[in-house]
Amino acid sequence: MMRVYLPILLLALTCCMKSSKNYPADENTRENRLALADTIQHSMRAEMLDAWYPRAVDTLWGGFITTFSHDWNAVGKEDKMIVTQARHTWVTSRASERYPDENIYKDAAASGFLFLKNKMWDRRHGGFHSLVSREGAVIDSSKNAYGNAFAIYALSAYYHASGDTAALALAKKTFRWLEHHSHDPAQKGYFQHMDHKGIPIVRTRVMNSKAETGYKDQNSSIHLLEALTALYAVWPAPLVRERLAEMLYLIRDVMVTKKGYLTLFFTADWQPVSYRDSSQALLNSHHNLDHVSYGHDVETAYLMMEASEILEIKNDTTTRRIAKRMVDHALTTGWDSAIGGFYDEGYYFKNSETIHILKDSKNWWAQAEGLNTLLIMADTYPADEMNYYEKFQRQWHYINRYVIDHKFGDWFAGGIDKEPFQEHALKGHIWKACYHQYRALENCSARLKTTPRP
Repeated sequence: MMRVYLPILLLALTCCMKSSKNYPADENTRENRLALADTIQHSMRAEMLDAWYPRAVDTLWGGFITTFSHDWNAVGKEDKMIVTQARHTWVTSRASERYPDENIYKDAAASGFLFLKNKMWDRRHGGFHSLVSREGAVIDSSKNAYGNAFAIYALSAYYHASGDTAALALAKKTFRWLEHHSHDPAQKGYFQHMDHKGIPIVRTRVMNSKAETGYKDQNSSIHLLEALTALYAVWPAPLVRERLAEMLYLIRDVMVTKKGYLTLFFTADWQPVSYRDSSQALLNSHHNLDHVSYGHDVETAYLMMEASEILEIKNDTTTRRIAKRMVDHALTTGWDSAIGGFYDEGYYFKNSETIHILKDSKNWWAQAEGLNTLLIMADTYPADEMNYYEKFQRQWHYINRYVIDHKFGDWFAGGIDKEPFQEHALKGHIWKACYHQYRALENCSARLKTTPRP
């Protein structure tokens, strides 16, 4: 069973005793920030990393086991998806730099890298397979930009941590493969779906209208932005810079609407896929293609600002302004003002300027991304009327109370204020690792310590 730490229990009890009306009472002071940094850092290590590693390392076949019950029993077939394997490799690479004296993370990251290189890379056609068995036998040989982007993200982190030039070489190879197969030289951006040879799948009228196949999309785009940012940090090649800037401007100027949320899907020539003018029945049946995703919005605000920073765009007020618009939209339309937390989905129905919340559940990764971005906004706009630091504290209070599993470790897949069943749902699965929450807590603890308010 997971060790329970007294400071965490005391913090949880303290938070529970405070009402939403008067929480949080602390100001954005140096003392408050340093104390909160210690609390977050402790939770990150004791309640997250200790829960996952080395438990998730597959000592038999390499890479990572991904599916666990709420109390950390391995369950299921344990097939391995490129996204999950890459995310675990990224987390352990980052953790190996944070805790350099402990071999647990170095060994785990090395295992992840070798599995990516030896089992998931397609030696015949290039690119990473989407899905393999636990042993590494190919199950789904199709390719997608999203998975290959996460491979670049992980390989860049592993190279930065280990200095292993084989990882950088594979990251470069993956970038060049995407350039040749996925990048659209005419309309810009990247095609998400490809066959096993890397040929983009073209959208046709005979396809299921509910399918995402053949569309360009925001989700693969923002994670390509994320991956190119990481790659440029370790390999500042001119073409990487060009593609990074291209993705930043496409996301910022094309995908983000005037209201401040992302359009989810586009045709190849960047026409939005929308069902707002359709019947209610048709809209409902195509919900997956057209809604407001608050988690992606707050995450993208951070990723755009990160990309702008590494590109060293001087006085980039445009990116900051649009990032702020995205966060403000999420706070004013998709934020639970009573206890904190971002809702999952909303929608602007036809002839309505008021958003309707479609799903008031609060998935774990959106809460993590919201925490990180709110602190960035607090430091970027310290005197803003939105009072980002107060909301950042409220978000941490919400996560600590309703999302972190203080008994068994890591985070529930959704806030138990809305979904009590998450307490006993899978703690890990092929789409849930610890990349979102680790990145958020690592970033927040570092920012709270290195940029304290006076």
